[in-house]
Amino acid sequence: MLTRIHHAAIICSDYQRSRRFYTEVLGLKVIAEHFREARNSWKLDLGLPDGSQVELFSFPGAPPRPSYPEAQGLRHLAFVVDDVPACKARLESLGVAVEPVRVDEYTGRRFTFFSDPDGLPLELYEA
Repeated sequence: MLTRIHHAAIICSDYQRSRRFYTEVLGLKVIAEHFREARNSWKLDLGLPDGSQVELFSFPGAPPRPSYPEAQGLRHLAFVVDDVPACKARLESLGVAVEPVRVDEYTGRRFTFFSDPDGLPLELYEA
């Protein structure tokens, strides 16, 4: 039986730019980082406090992901936060464009969206 999500994998277009975004802007902790010479590719394992992980990959020549209009497949990656407006303000202070805070009509919890450097939709969702 499935018990939880272990990780989500993201392929980026500019490894150093995305590495800075996920570690310095979002504050994810580096668990491991490897350059895979045979693939000319980086693999960065990033951890969240609950033990879940994000894997960041670079692959030369990877095609862009269609995000707008929304395409079939994974829609977005959502992160739980205690205070959506405070996290929104912090991201904006670092130059990240963040959508207005909305309220989930089914749960009553606040949420907002922003994008990573490659336009991948990311969500902040109230705990």
